[in-house]
Amino acid sequence: MKRFLTVLILTVFAAGAAAAQPVIDINQGHLNPLPVATPPFIGAAPAEAQTGAEIAAVVEADLERSGLFRPINHTAFIEQITDLDLKPRFEDWRVINANALLTGDVEMSSDARMRVSFRLWDVFGEQELLGLTFVTTPENWRRVAHKIADAVYEELTGEMGYFDSRIVFVSESGPRLSRSKRLAIMDQDGANLRFLTNGDYTVLTPRFSPSSQTIAYLSYQNTKPQVHLFDIETGRHEMLGNIPNMTFAPRFSPDGNSLALTLEDSGNSDIYLMDLRSRQMSRLTTGSAIDTSPTFSPDGRQIVFESDRSGSQQLYIMNIDGSDVRRISFGSGRYATPVWSPRGDLIAFTKIASGRFSIGVMRQDGSGERLLADGFRAEGPTWSPNGRVLMFWREERGSTPGVWSVDLTGQNLRRVETPGAASDPAWSPLLQ
Repeated sequence: MKRFLTVLILTVFAAGAAAAQPVIDINQGHLNPLPVATPPFIGAAPAEAQTGAEIAAVVEADLERSGLFRPINHTAFIEQITDLDLKPRFEDWRVINANALLTGDVEMSSDARMRVSFRLWDVFGEQELLGLTFVTTPENWRRVAHKIADAVYEELTGEMGYFDSRIVFVSESGPRLSRSKRLAIMDQDGANLRFLTNGDYTVLTPRFSPSSQTIAYLSYQNTKPQVHLFDIETGRHEMLGNIPNMTFAPRFSPDGNSLALTLEDSGNSDIYLMDLRSRQMSRLTTGSAIDTSPTFSPDGRQIVFESDRSGSQQLYIMNIDGSDVRRISFGSGRYATPVWSPRGDLIAFTKIASGRFSIGVMRQDGSGERLLADGFRAEGPTWSPNGRVLMFWREERGSTPGVWSVDLTGQNLRRVETPGAASDPAWSPLLQ
């Protein structure tokens, strides 16, 4: 799989011009999307023009899906962009209320390389905010588009983008009570879907490594459920050691060298830490409680997990060596599937109360609990690489499960397109 992209040119606006820049307040409860115009990227040859139009469309779709941008309908455009080096006629874009304008061009070279350049303009400030050029192979055009969307997002929000990333999930098919479940992977916008397992055995809870190239998951391939590793580059499957008991709920450490998982023994579940280089395991929890669903803090020093040691499912945090266990969830109902934000400030969770499931967030001390989405079943949150968006799976009575996303403010709830039923999504870090 070709993953390289070379950034050749970077230009930024003059320091004194920052005050006029379009700004999006991404922390307010009610979002007011920024109007953005994205004409098709220029191309001298028909193939270049076609690719340019496709790149611009993907960028536009990425920005719109975030809920922070409102693409302006192309039928309203007055000026036709014909030269990337010429300043736009800003008055033509102001009259259609565009705050930002994205222009670009595509050029194919004789050595089968593709050069994509873009410029981001502040329409009301009449200045260039950002310019970049990418050189890669033509088949990487979608990744270029996602990288451009990331650059625009970061310039206009002040936060890292999340579009050049992937989702692994469980694709489900067949009758409700005997569904076939296989691993599937796709770009965050649903493109480039491919299946990683053939459905001959059930798979659950896939999780990315920090490199985005290895997936840990629960497999029922053998006589007992076990954690397996899958290498995306080579397609190699590997059972994680010859462990006599059931293992499940895997999560990689931030450095990718360890895996936290749950080991079941005689009806009791405890959390273990496995060194992936030596395959040595150390036990982190003890006792008769069911301890499971471990997730590392971004600095790798702590683990959040769920346990029924207090009599019901609740969330706890402990140090990486299992010491200093403390409860953090105290609301009504039960709490499950905790996962730490990449920023380190929040923990997402599933909450079960009054017969409904909810997806929520709280601070690491348990304060500031907020529920963002709910459903008959709504489970398994996973964070975008920038900690701005959550994906999860949801199922209503009589419907099939599907993947959904919601903004951290609780706005912009929308279903993620997948082929058929889907569950257990996991969001990768940004691709390298």
